[in-house]
Amino acid sequence: MQKVLIDTFIVPKKAEEEFFTRVKVNRNLIKSLPGFVQDSAYIREKTKDEFQFVTVAVWENEEAIDSAKKEVLASYQREGFDMPGMLQRLGISIERGIFEISKS
Repeated sequence: MQKVLIDTFIVPKKAEEEFFTRVKVNRNLIKSLPGFVQDSAYIREKTKDEFQFVTVAVWENEEAIDSAKKEVLASYQREGFDMPGMLQRLGISIERGIFEISKS
């Protein structure tokens, strides 16, 4: 059964440029990984100083997500990139969940 990884970010507008630079790198990477089906992204202004950004990535199954997570972490290591550090430095919060498509 397909699995859907949904990430919700709350991003200060002052962090927008750096955040979207990283988002582009990550989205391009996941599209090349085995088991990737499709993704989409949504944005809305939350306050005058921040916005909410949601990504929805559909994967063939849970194993594909697990494999993708390992590959993304390996790419961070190769780049010397610290995702938790970037989020903390820029004041970005994230909520992540794995969902199934509802049959109802």
